[in-house]
Amino acid sequence: MAFEGLSEKLESVFKKLRGRGKVKEADVREAMREVRLALLEADVNYKVAKDFIATVTQRAIGAEVLESLTPGQHIIKIVDEELTVLMGSENTDIKFSSKPPTILMMCGLQGSGKTTHSAKLAAHYKKLGKRPLLVACDIYRPAAIDQLKVVGERVGVPVFEMGTENPVVIAKKAAYHARDYGHDLVILDTAGRLHIDEELMGELTEMKKQVSPHEILLVIDAMTGQDAVNVAKSFDEILGIDGVIVTKLDGDTRGGAALSVKAVTGKPIKFVGMGEKLDQLEPFYPDRMASRILGMGDVLTLIEKAQTDVDEKQALKMTEKLKQNAFDLTDLLDQMRQIRKMGSLSSIVNMLPGGNKVSEEETAQGESELRKLECIIGSMTVAEREKPDIINPSRKRRIAAGSGTRVEDVNRLLNQFRQMQKMFKQFGGKGKKGKRRRLPFDPSQLGGMGGGPMM
Repeated sequence: MAFEGLSEKLESVFKKLRGRGKVKEADVREAMREVRLALLEADVNYKVAKDFIATVTQRAIGAEVLESLTPGQHIIKIVDEELTVLMGSENTDIKFSSKPPTILMMCGLQGSGKTTHSAKLAAHYKKLGKRPLLVACDIYRPAAIDQLKVVGERVGVPVFEMGTENPVVIAKKAAYHARDYGHDLVILDTAGRLHIDEELMGELTEMKKQVSPHEILLVIDAMTGQDAVNVAKSFDEILGIDGVIVTKLDGDTRGGAALSVKAVTGKPIKFVGMGEKLDQLEPFYPDRMASRILGMGDVLTLIEKAQTDVDEKQALKMTEKLKQNAFDLTDLLDQMRQIRKMGSLSSIVNMLPGGNKVSEEETAQGESELRKLECIIGSMTVAEREKPDIINPSRKRRIAAGSGTRVEDVNRLLNQFRQMQKMFKQFGGKGKKGKRRRLPFDPSQLGGMGGGPMM
């Protein structure tokens, strides 16, 4: 994930501070020099990094911090607060018009991900009960209209297109079409260029004038680093953007653009792309991102993902089965698939406190183990899943051959499952006075997450 290098360097700096019972002003200034270098290496704008360090240093050398019994923790808290302020303090959603449809104009350079993220945005608001309409205004890039149709079909959102007609005319006709057919959200997928030029900006300015979009969202690629911030500044000066969508924030990128864009343009980041799939778009919460950067995880986003991606009825059903000690291997398989719906194992781990310390090799190994377990259970008959005790040596050999694994792997799964059953029986059984012991958690509270022993 982005910020991985920055997180590691900050963790190293704070580890030194936490190890000292008393922190002097010289220690704070030395630590801040290291933090500044870490920010610059993460491709944070030079002036932004300089101002950030000045603010943190001024707060950190106060008497309250230096004389504290836990000065290291105080300084981490200050850095967390200032990172949150740097990225915008609070989540900023789209402001919907009281008179539908709300029109969003997506803009950005070619290759930044406008078309894909137009569909992601449509899918996001469709889940929230909106009736979006995608509009193909990019008539220059080969197959741009076809691409929008494909992603629109995948998220179940209609696409309005008029071939190679003038983009401004297309946008105006789309607004009328949306009013006539009851669409309350119109997303204009505009053309991009390899660089900012007069032709591009002229067309976008004219579209803004003729259509009067309620919000203009700039899509920038986190992998372009400082250039993304310069692009944002140029678009804002000429067009007047209302917010930013940062893409590819899940990749091996330094992520400095996300830390710099709000300070440089004054415009908030509204969404971040966290993967290639069309459901991998997250509202941007500065406080949660600051927590991720500092290795404190983002449990709130994880819970929200569980509530969105996990079937609530299935979660309640699983809760009852756990309470009755009726959990079988089919249920375990269902739970693994529910987890997979929430994203990759590495993305889930990164949202847990301390998850940044888990290496890519470890998460990759975990992914491999999950796939192996799925294959093993998938090779069992219904009767074997319901009653694993009937699995004798010959059945184990058949299951191992069918799943492409070894008998030892099948034995390991069965042993782990028996241990799980014992744990749930202990909490689900009756105590001395005949009262049923409560489970140590209620799986339905996390939309099904807690019901999955694999978590």
